[in-house]
Amino acid sequence: MQELYQLSNGALGGVLFALPAGSLVSLPLWGWMIANYGSKRMVMAGLLIYPALLCLIPFVSGIWQLWLLLFFFGMTGNLCNIAINTQAVGVEKGYGRSIMAGFHAIWSLAGFTGAAIGNLFMGWNTSLLTHFSVVACTGCLLLLVALPQMIKGDGTKASRSTFVRPDRSLFLLGCIAFCCMACEGTMFDWSGVYFQKVLKVPNNQVALGYAAFMGTMAAGRFMGDWFINRLGSKSILQVSGLLITAGLLLSVLFPYIIPAIIGFMLVGLGVSSVIPVVYSTAGNTNRMAPSVALATVSSIGFIGFLIGPPMIGFIAELLSLRWSFTFIALLGLGTSWFSGRIATTKSEE
Repeated sequence: MQELYQLSNGALGGVLFALPAGSLVSLPLWGWMIANYGSKRMVMAGLLIYPALLCLIPFVSGIWQLWLLLFFFGMTGNLCNIAINTQAVGVEKGYGRSIMAGFHAIWSLAGFTGAAIGNLFMGWNTSLLTHFSVVACTGCLLLLVALPQMIKGDGTKASRSTFVRPDRSLFLLGCIAFCCMACEGTMFDWSGVYFQKVLKVPNNQVALGYAAFMGTMAAGRFMGDWFINRLGSKSILQVSGLLITAGLLLSVLFPYIIPAIIGFMLVGLGVSSVIPVVYSTAGNTNRMAPSVALATVSSIGFIGFLIGPPMIGFIAELLSLRWSFTFIALLGLGTSWFSGRIATTKSEE
């Protein structure tokens, strides 16, 4: 994108900020709309608009046009996120046990698949329009397959207000999501930099930390429901926070490639089940519509995803990158601390 539109680093950062900006500001709106019109309808709307916006990107000529398009792309992406997670909450209720982590495991697998397809098309020098059109058509095809299987009654109830003040339980869940997503965002944006600047590994090993993190995050989600159903959601959240903290501190205290890889693997395992548990717990509250509860918790958590990576850069500028990761380790510990304040991780009764 930077080469295509001839953007400076600063301009690229401003353009890329459009995605999270659109995601964040639209969360309360989508929660209300899903509660009023049903998650199945909103999934269909989102998964038709989302790929259509993707296919418009190659036709954009100006930076402001690109910014606006990515802003709406971020908005629509979160519509899909909240609507599909609301569906997942309804399906989970039918099963009577935790299956949310499995849904998020498939999401992680889709991320790997998307990256592989992108690299393949880049290797073939495929045009953006062809690349995005193939992805869009695939998405629409999957929608046609999935739509008849979606549930109609997902427990949504219309809420009088778009903006809902979270009660203590939802606020604590939001704080857990905030801590976890700040750690997750840090790993997404800074794991390669840590390996490059602190560990000083060769260029062909810079991505090892990110790969270790993503690999155990995906594996942890595939195994997560088994542990959640046996140990309980609260215990899983507390253990997850300890794993995040231990992994980050291991990579800070022993800045060598093997300990750092093991540390990043622990972080991936730690974050793997946190968001599925938080979403499942929030969606099972009976104090508001599941979609509104999910949007409320997601709004708080997403702030952590936004400010975590910039905070790393700020602390690294003042002190060092190792001190930055130490601070994020404390946020990981916050996941355990806030989990201990929750009375129950089941549906609010």
